[in-house]
Amino acid sequence: MRRLLFALFFLLWPALAEARGIEPQLVAEGPALAGGEVELAIRMIPAPGWHGYWLNPGDAGLPMDVKWELPKGFAAGPLRYPVPTRLEIAGLMNYVYERDYAVLVRLKVPADASGTIPVRAKARWLACTDKICVPEQGELSLDLPVGTGSPERAQFDAWRQALPQPLASVGHFAVTGDTLRVAIPLPASIELNEPYLFPKVDGPIDYDAKQLFRRSDDTLIAELKRKGTAPANFSGVIALSDGRGLEFQAVPGMVPEGGTALGAPGASATLWAVLGAILGGILLNLMPCVFPILGLKALHISKAGESATEARRDALAYTAGAVVGTGALGVALLAIRAAGAQAGWAFQLQDPRTIMLLLLLAVAITVNLLGLFELPVLGASARPAGSFGTGVLAAFVATPCAGPFLGAALGTALLLPVWGSVLVFAALGLGLAIPFVLLAFIPALQNRLPKPGPWMRNLQRFLAVPMGLSALAALWLLYRQAGDHGLVVGLLALLVIATLLFAYGRLQRRTDKSGWAVAGLFVAAIVIAIIQLPSHAARPSAASGAETWSEAKAANYLAQGHPVFVYFTADWCLTCKVNEAAAIDRDEVREAFNKAGVKVLAGDWTNGDPVITRFLESRGRAGVPFYLWYVPRKQPEELPQVLTTSELISRAQLVKR
Repeated sequence: MRRLLFALFFLLWPALAEARGIEPQLVAEGPALAGGEVELAIRMIPAPGWHGYWLNPGDAGLPMDVKWELPKGFAAGPLRYPVPTRLEIAGLMNYVYERDYAVLVRLKVPADASGTIPVRAKARWLACTDKICVPEQGELSLDLPVGTGSPERAQFDAWRQALPQPLASVGHFAVTGDTLRVAIPLPASIELNEPYLFPKVDGPIDYDAKQLFRRSDDTLIAELKRKGTAPANFSGVIALSDGRGLEFQAVPGMVPEGGTALGAPGASATLWAVLGAILGGILLNLMPCVFPILGLKALHISKAGESATEARRDALAYTAGAVVGTGALGVALLAIRAAGAQAGWAFQLQDPRTIMLLLLLAVAITVNLLGLFELPVLGASARPAGSFGTGVLAAFVATPCAGPFLGAALGTALLLPVWGSVLVFAALGLGLAIPFVLLAFIPALQNRLPKPGPWMRNLQRFLAVPMGLSALAALWLLYRQAGDHGLVVGLLALLVIATLLFAYGRLQRRTDKSGWAVAGLFVAAIVIAIIQLPSHAARPSAASGAETWSEAKAANYLAQGHPVFVYFTADWCLTCKVNEAAAIDRDEVREAFNKAGVKVLAGDWTNGDPVITRFLESRGRAGVPFYLWYVPRKQPEELPQVLTTSELISRAQLVKR
């Protein structure tokens, strides 16, 4: 009844006075690109003491209504609202905005668009204070140029960051008496302080009633007081204490019993994420692309054995470089996500240009280890400046791997406040540097290192083998990402770089100053190789017998009574490829799966996929590998990041029984 009265009031209100409670502005992020999309924002500026309403205004109020008047071929998407706040007035719970806010809209631009396009819309909204409400209306207008130009990126990034983040996994809800219970997939590692559920559709719940929340493993359970008939579907936004929100969809289904009420004592998610990142960073030192760098630093300590002070200074510089390196990658990831893009850990490896850079870097390190030239960062003596660069280098080449402990830690990092996220990423660099720090600061360990001698040259050449294999792996990945063209460009760049470095090494030994010219050619060759790379090729194929993953396909198989094994992988993920070769893509595993009717679905994240990224985030993961085991009528089980054939076969046999 209250909503009906507001609607009648809205329709019958005469022309407004000069001043309005909320002033609207229609702005564009930048010029429109023909055949693409441009982000528009309806910026709403409430006067002091006034507020506007969310898409579901709560007990009272009305949402914004916009009717677009666009040229032929243009189309406006749905209105996307930021996370609202609560405002209770006279016993009525309202979902409102009391400060400046922006409602975002994506405008689709036809391929034949040109010149300046008139964008017009008639908007109606309700502006209220704690005493009066005034229905307002106005014409939004914008002359949008078609072409290229500098976008208003910073402002729109801030507006996009205020939007709720969608959860990929579908939740469930059930009605028991006058209680509506909602189960929302949300990793247990995500710490929640006083969450609130904003329902997107009006009617199913009592807005003013207290909301109760429980945690049951990786599920957040909300208990809401029902009002009206049970809904066919349910959706909403979970508002977090720091102003962020998580958008979810739910369908009728089983809601877990039990669990722990929110607010009960528990370990800090940030602390566990930091510890997980440190442990994961330590294990990264065993990876083929990182181990040679660690080996070289151990050689440096051995050479500097007569000076403990020099060794410690070198260790601290290396640690600083590793911490800065992983921290910088984390900051870059957070900035990309704040801009509205879907990205996870190792996001840079989804671009062939980064793979080309890794390829040429691996070639340069391999040639250096063979003794054909001296790479300044990995020079023969322990120098703090060079050690800092080595730490940054180790952080960069370690990103393809996400081994034990790292998956949950980095996933939690993306849902922490910014300071907590950066702390977790920096902790990864600290873990990467810990073995080297222990060697430098514990004399007993340092004394166990052999004395300098000819063996050091032999070890250095041995370390060239895993680094050379890393270069070949990067070349293969370049082919997988950029096709035949990418492979040809990579091979030519490899040969040119190797030749230039060989010539540079000869000039170094003769102390010829013309070596700087060769170094300049080296940099030029890298730039040219990166520019010549084509765009992504077709998506690489999954392991034998696996179908392409989609959440709907998994749900369909479960409805048919089939168990489902889902794995998320990427060609640049070493742990993924080892698991596939050693455990997943095996005849005995396929035979066990076939007997038990297990369906295998693979999600390939090599070139980036926003749908996969959102799903990983909904499970508290920031990267791959990630493995899920589904059994009908049960919650999905997360499998370890290091798989074995016996682990998969035993699960299939249990299902068969």
